[in-house]
Amino acid sequence: QVQLAENGGGLVQPGGSLRLSCVASGIIFSDSTMDYYRQAPGKERESVARISPVGSTIYAASVKGRFTISRDNTKNTVFLQMNSLKPEDTAVYYCYARDNVYGMDYWGKGTLVTVSS
Repeated sequence: QVQLAENGGGLVQPGGSLRLSCVASGIIFSDSTMDYYRQAPGKERESVARISPVGSTIYAASVKGRFTISRDNTKNTVFLQMNSLKPEDTAVYYCYARDNVYGMDYWGKGTLVTVSS
């Protein structure tokens, strides 16, 4: 059974930082592409950042330079370091895994990030 367990959400003031983590089980993590998506109230889910099995990264324009995605294949964990947070970053953040061996997609349950003073 595949599980993506997310941690790290919460309330932070504008300009602050948070670090999200997602621990994967039941997949070949080292062969999986990992993403973070987010969904703000009343908006569609959007891609935030992606990291390939070998560590190549892609970011949405709205977070580039502020967010950093990384992975630790020894711990089956992906991280999203979020700095200089803005109120418009408020959303539920979802961990996503693409198992490149079997072509399957998996989603975490999401963690809420609220940026407010």
